[in-house]
Amino acid sequence: MNLTPGEAFLQTAIKRLKYYKSLGDKTFSQLDPNDFHFTPDAESNSIAVIIQHIWGNMMSRWTDVLNSDGEKPWRERDLEFVERKLPSAELLNLWEEGWQCFLGALESFKEEDLLKTITIREESLSLIDAINRQLAHYPYHIGQIVFIGKMIKQAKWTSLSIPKGQSQQYNQSPEIKDPAKKFEK
Repeated sequence: MNLTPGEAFLQTAIKRLKYYKSLGDKTFSQLDPNDFHFTPDAESNSIAVIIQHIWGNMMSRWTDVLNSDGEKPWRERDLEFVERKLPSAELLNLWEEGWQCFLGALESFKEEDLLKTITIREESLSLIDAINRQLAHYPYHIGQIVFIGKMIKQAKWTSLSIPKGQSQQYNQSPEIKDPAKKFEK
């Protein structure tokens, strides 16, 4: 199947983002409910707070993205960074809701949408730039989630990538080397 450059961009962006979501999912599956609220120090965010922030960002940015500013008047960004001690099941619901909103928006776009101008905080940018912005923003926070999960679980942590000292075995295995390819249509 021949894809246009815009179609290829959207497909690869969705595939990469689904991979990063899976890293969060795999981290959550290793955690106990109280682990979501662990903070390494007073200046750090817990996994719960990071989930709250990602949810708020996704819901605000990607709800009606082509017709309204990505910083919705109902968003209370500062409150996203307040530890609310939500149960892990509720945090996971926020996580899923945010991703459904974001991926649903991406899956609805057509190539001709990519160069459309949207706004975030009343600043104009192309839709393709907004997607690229999130391709950096969300994995940044997911990396934090994974790192905190590793700190919590320590020796009980199951690696989400190539375990230390096993690169050669991994490279020689018949597995797909790019983990994001598992999310291709």
